[in-house]
Amino acid sequence: MFSPTTANPMNTHLICGGLTFEGVPVEMREKVAFRDSQLPDALSEMKKFLGLREAVLVSTCNRVEYFGETTQPEHAAAAWPEFLRQFHSVPEDFAPLSFQLRGAPCVEHLFSVASGLKSMVVGETEILGQLKDAYEIALNQGQTGKWLNRLFQSSFAAAKSVRSRTGITRGSVSVGSVSVELAEKIFGDLHHCRIMVIGAGETSERTARSLLSHGVKSIVVANRTYDRAASLAAELGGQAVRWEEWEDHALEIDIMISSTSAPHYVLTQEKLQALLKRRDRKSLFLIDLAVPRDFEPSINLLDNVFLYDIDDLQSIAHSHLRERQTEIVRSMEILKPHVDRYIAWAERQTGTPATNGLRPGWAPA
Repeated sequence: MFSPTTANPMNTHLICGGLTFEGVPVEMREKVAFRDSQLPDALSEMKKFLGLREAVLVSTCNRVEYFGETTQPEHAAAAWPEFLRQFHSVPEDFAPLSFQLRGAPCVEHLFSVASGLKSMVVGETEILGQLKDAYEIALNQGQTGKWLNRLFQSSFAAAKSVRSRTGITRGSVSVGSVSVELAEKIFGDLHHCRIMVIGAGETSERTARSLLSHGVKSIVVANRTYDRAASLAAELGGQAVRWEEWEDHALEIDIMISSTSAPHYVLTQEKLQALLKRRDRKSLFLIDLAVPRDFEPSINLLDNVFLYDIDDLQSIAHSHLRERQTEIVRSMEILKPHVDRYIAWAERQTGTPATNGLRPGWAPA
């Protein structure tokens, strides 16, 4: 699909770039999100298309980003939007929405992301696992080398230090726990609520565990792979249902949380209208954690239905952000020596004097 570029051997640069929830709404991010099954092929094709000699591709509900080492950072920045357009077969131009960082700012960016400091919900813990998964895919494919191997391994150590030495992760810091807060605002006491979890992935599992810890006694799990649904339901003390039967079981539930990797809507407005009639129009709270979204946005126009998608969680995240300003400052202070050590190491590899480990123009030569 894509053709590689010819690298200029004169200089090499550590770079990162992409799209994040900051300024890019979910309706745009979902167009270019990579499913787990797509990541290996997408990584290989992206590496060639952007002219990278090392590469890692990260795709979560909040960000689609690349990390790489290249001799042509300008080419990589220009090629990234076209790679997204071609790979996903979409007409949009993502250039105005994309960013690129080089050298020290790239190092600082990854370390901050790994520590949860650049998440929609500051301090959330899911991102570290997602970065580790993305790095493992690249490592197993042989797409990384000394620059990215050291960079990602250092970022994991830095994140661990931040989480162990600050209170940045205390309170509602994950997408799942924020979803619980939304549920409590709608229903108050959750002890009598009946929950359905669609999709048995990590985000759904964490959300289900958060609900249990807040008093929910009844959980139904639906997944395209029944064995996975049964396994999760057994762990949670809930009931597993087959994928083709989940709509019948949804008649009695109060809250539906979905986080699948389906390429199309799991629940449309038309399908829900029929379901609501069978439910005698009882109120239904929907939390869509998936990107691309699982629930058709127009569902929110229906009576007695309350729909929140991943971007709707940002209002709650902002309240936590205000509470955590002190911890953010402490976290940045903890990250600084980790960033300095990586840059000093990189400069030793190239013989570049380490006169200022944080200078913006730094790049391995």
